[in-house]
Amino acid sequence: MLQDAESPVRAPMVDQARLIALKRFHPAGRGFWAKVPEQDWNDWHWQLKHRIGSLAQLERLMPTLTPEERSGAQLANHKLSLGITPYFFNLIDPADDRCPIRRQVIPQIEESHTATWEMTDPCGEDTDSPVPGLVHRYPDRVLFLVTDRCASYCRYCTRSRLVSNAAGYDFHPQFDQQIDYIRRHPEVRDVLLSGGDPLLLSDEKLEALLRQLRAIPHVEFLRIGTRIPIFLPQRITPALCDMFRRYHPLFMSIHTNHPRELTTEAREALGLIADAGVPLGNQSVLLRYVNDDLTVMRALVQKLLMCRVRPYYLYQCDLIAGSAHLRASVRRGLQIMQGLRGFTSGYAVPQYVIDAPGGGGKVPINPEYVLSHNKDRVVFRNFQGRIFEYPEAPDGTPLMPPPAHIEEPQCAWER
Repeated sequence: MLQDAESPVRAPMVDQARLIALKRFHPAGRGFWAKVPEQDWNDWHWQLKHRIGSLAQLERLMPTLTPEERSGAQLANHKLSLGITPYFFNLIDPADDRCPIRRQVIPQIEESHTATWEMTDPCGEDTDSPVPGLVHRYPDRVLFLVTDRCASYCRYCTRSRLVSNAAGYDFHPQFDQQIDYIRRHPEVRDVLLSGGDPLLLSDEKLEALLRQLRAIPHVEFLRIGTRIPIFLPQRITPALCDMFRRYHPLFMSIHTNHPRELTTEAREALGLIADAGVPLGNQSVLLRYVNDDLTVMRALVQKLLMCRVRPYYLYQCDLIAGSAHLRASVRRGLQIMQGLRGFTSGYAVPQYVIDAPGGGGKVPINPEYVLSHNKDRVVFRNFQGRIFEYPEAPDGTPLMPPPAHIEEPQCAWER
């Protein structure tokens, strides 16, 4: 049954010209490194060695730094190190102090401002860590931290307490203990390698981990969480992808927040991974002035599919200390989800979640589609605001129609 909604949802306003422009693929370019030999530029070790990691380097490469950025860069290495690969730095617009790439990787003085409700471990991982470097919160899966280093450092990092070791966390994973714990817990069927970024390990070290985990009978599949294809696509080599093929089922979650991050280089790297048979998903964080805009988010999710990556999660920014200036509102997140569901292909719609502060795990947050659940029906609306009813008994069983009255046939002599 269909009823007319009193206030139907209007089609969300999207700037079509901007949407098309954001979905185009462009190379990152060479910028200040135009004279670097091609062989060096495409060597991921060279990219790491020449990361921008100090205020002096930032000022030389980007004279348009704001006072807030200068102050933030001075303090950064006391909390979360400054680190930007030359490749990723080229995506920054130096003329725009609200550049979505710039806001993600260049520190601001607001990072030193901590509210009473912000935390150093907002997801409560340390309380669910049975051995160093392992988090076991969900019944059948564990988070396996392999390193505290990343190719570049996101200023809203949930694990900034340990990543880069700027805060003195002194993170030392114990691979033997971590693997032994998994071996002794047959309920663990899913292992997620994270950090830091696991793809900063050499091919040999990463394969040694995958080999040991794959040898555990109850581990059904492995996952890698990484931002390397976005920060450092040069790391994705044919040799690395050939190694991945030996450890299926192997999945990979990447982290992309803005369509500009999906360059021709990133698309090529993601294609190599997909060709190796690794299913790819993306996890975004909702960030103020980065992707809290429906046109930007729709361009991102559609462009991800063009890179053979399924949008997986859209995270509400965690309550990490010093992140208030980057956090968009939950209200805005729900508006964006309202503008995606039904208005683009379902494959392009991520699940919006809040990682419950203090260790409650991921909680799905959705616009209100179910309006009521009565004794004989569920009343709900669709993406257009039109209201529908679905018959169902209170205990969830299908409603059965009343039996039809069937007249007994009459004999000829009774007529």
